[in-house]
Amino acid sequence: MDLNTVVDILDARRRPAWRPGDAWLGGGTYLFSEPQPQIRRLIDLGSMGWPALTAHPDGSLEIAATCTIAELYRYGRSSTAPAAPLFGQCCRAFLASFKIWNMATVGGNLCNGLPAGPMISLTAALDGVCRLRGQDGSVRSLPVADFVLGAGLKDLRPGELLRSVTLPGAALGRRTAFRQASLYGLGRSGVLVIGTLDPRDGSFGLTVTAATVRPYRLWFPAPPTRRRLAVALDDAVPDGAWFDDIHGLPAWRRHMAFHLSEQLRRELTTKDMP
Repeated sequence: MDLNTVVDILDARRRPAWRPGDAWLGGGTYLFSEPQPQIRRLIDLGSMGWPALTAHPDGSLEIAATCTIAELYRYGRSSTAPAAPLFGQCCRAFLASFKIWNMATVGGNLCNGLPAGPMISLTAALDGVCRLRGQDGSVRSLPVADFVLGAGLKDLRPGELLRSVTLPGAALGRRTAFRQASLYGLGRSGVLVIGTLDPRDGSFGLTVTAATVRPYRLWFPAPPTRRRLAVALDDAVPDGAWFDDIHGLPAWRRHMAFHLSEQLRRELTTKDMP
């Protein structure tokens, strides 16, 4: 789609002064998908030259905001980390063509803040931490689970840039399990639930997205019983946080989140628990 209100496209390397009507341009798959009448200038990040993926000596993985879905998928295919299969599962949750995969960015998906954003699901489930850069050069860090505040709402200050998301090495060493549900065979995610089990200490994590307006991350020092998991999920997600749109009613999303969470608990628990 042509954005007929845009009057200028600027190179981000020149660090132009931010002003109302500016927008960061990564892959542009969302920006050019619908009218953006408020935008006057696009600041293009494509020339920044950030490495898509950087493995650090401490075992952590830094994912640049400009990393494409295709690049992330290829990394998941080549990695031997126990959590690596989750990369491909979340990439495929886009249900997008190869053209989108080669343009859409991890940062763009996070900054849209949409409930069905699978990069939000992936990075929240693996304890991702956002690195945010302000217009004054200041840098702050924020967990992905706290970065997305609601449907389309993010903790982003005017002109602030999402530079990267870092996944801790410990999170990449966890076993993972993935469940997704949609009202349609090839429809947008109505529910996306990810479970993790840490082989070092036996801790269990559960992340609910798509069904809720923002990510909800639960952690247990040991695998919970069926009842404890259900009670914890009920306590964690308030009634008004179940998302409501054409892709699923709140009651259905809540039911499926509980149902799929129990499946993940059983899959990741070595012995069945009551």
